[in-house]
Amino acid sequence: MTAAPGGMALAGRRLRALAAAGALALLAACAGLPQSRQEIAADAFARTGRFAITVTEADGAQQAVQGGFQWRDDGRRYLLDLTNPLGSTEARVEGQPGAATLTRANGTQLHADDPDALAEDALGGPVPVSGLRDWLRGRLARQPAPQDLQRDDQGRPASFIQGGWQARLSRYDALGPQLLMLERREPGRRIVVRLVVNQP
Repeated sequence: MTAAPGGMALAGRRLRALAAAGALALLAACAGLPQSRQEIAADAFARTGRFAITVTEADGAQQAVQGGFQWRDDGRRYLLDLTNPLGSTEARVEGQPGAATLTRANGTQLHADDPDALAEDALGGPVPVSGLRDWLRGRLARQPAPQDLQRDDQGRPASFIQGGWQARLSRYDALGPQLLMLERREPGRRIVVRLVVNQP
């Protein structure tokens, strides 16, 4: 994605605004979002852990956001909750084929055809939500075809490029990787997303 200087400044403002919102939420100890009206099946795939997103601009300036995440997926629908360090839900992405919704803690919503576009609109930078559906399970997404694929000694994906992201998956347990390092380089900036999955 080519970003004009004004677009990079806007992205930086969005990330700063998100970080400020997280800080305000900590001070206010906000109650967070209510549970989804549509419960996902109890036997659905689920992962919880911590995330950190760092955007480094060409001039060295950095913006960072961190917190917790909870992923629940029944194979068709999924919920991704992003929480502040106190555990209050700041944003929820809910998706199914052809539709995705992002709901903020204040009740405002964004809608898009795919979750990646939603995340970019909300955070000012790309987050591969669609890829995470497969990567969290330790498998490759169907599209686009992966490049530079390397597997570990048990045949599981360890490193690859897919959808513009360099992904490194490690610390596997029975459900999938417990550490995901994702990196994307764009004109004028570098985005790094780190996800650490909690021990089951």
